[in-house]
Amino acid sequence: MTHSTSPLLSVDRVSLSFKGVKAVTDISFAVQSGEICALIGPNGAGKSSLLNVINGVYLPQEGSVAFDNRRFERMKPWDAAHLGISRTFQNIALFRRMTVLENVLTGRTLHRTSGWVAQTLGLPSARRDVAAQRDAAETLIEALDLQPYRDTVVGSLSYGVQKRVELARALAATPRLLLLDEPMAGMNPEEKAAMVDYIIDANTRQGVTVLLIEHDIGVVMSLSDHVVVLDYGKKIADGAPADVRAHPDVIAAYLGTRH
Repeated sequence: MTHSTSPLLSVDRVSLSFKGVKAVTDISFAVQSGEICALIGPNGAGKSSLLNVINGVYLPQEGSVAFDNRRFERMKPWDAAHLGISRTFQNIALFRRMTVLENVLTGRTLHRTSGWVAQTLGLPSARRDVAAQRDAAETLIEALDLQPYRDTVVGSLSYGVQKRVELARALAATPRLLLLDEPMAGMNPEEKAAMVDYIIDANTRQGVTVLLIEHDIGVVMSLSDHVVVLDYGKKIADGAPADVRAHPDVIAAYLGTRH
């Protein structure tokens, strides 16, 4: 993978507190375009809070986020979506009563070219637009091996398949940066292996830069180009997987059981 000289994402001295309790303190790191970066650390280390700052759900008390050389003291979720930042959540946030296809189509909202008036009137431009969005959704359903569940209501599917649908919906937005919050939580080894393949495929074939939170260190070490480690809301390591794994602070905080 070729990485450009200026990073796609820069987190600069971000601090976030809730009612005086610090979630993250003075965090800085950068993610290069085209890389897969893992954000790891024990539970409560501040990882999900940091993703929420990056995509504008939380406003940090200090620091800023830069995306594609544009700096934001306050990123808003709408801005993040329009800039090409897409997100999955720790707790699945799908439309449970809609089918797989309908859920994936919701990820295409920003790419629609026809307004509701044209759609209501059934104008040719609107019909072409609907067909184009459906084609894009069908391509992702095929890429993530979701064809058997295409017309199935999401709420009736297994947890592992729902996680895949959520990834498909996030990719449907054709993001430049994909934020994945524990995409493999609760999966068996076979499902995890498949999810790793889907993430690598999105990274290599679609050129999507990935920032993910993951607890399985084996997965992190095999999947990532770059690892950032948080502990109690502070950054304790940042670098290549092999270097991070050997870092004494990381071993003490997080990897002790593996050594």
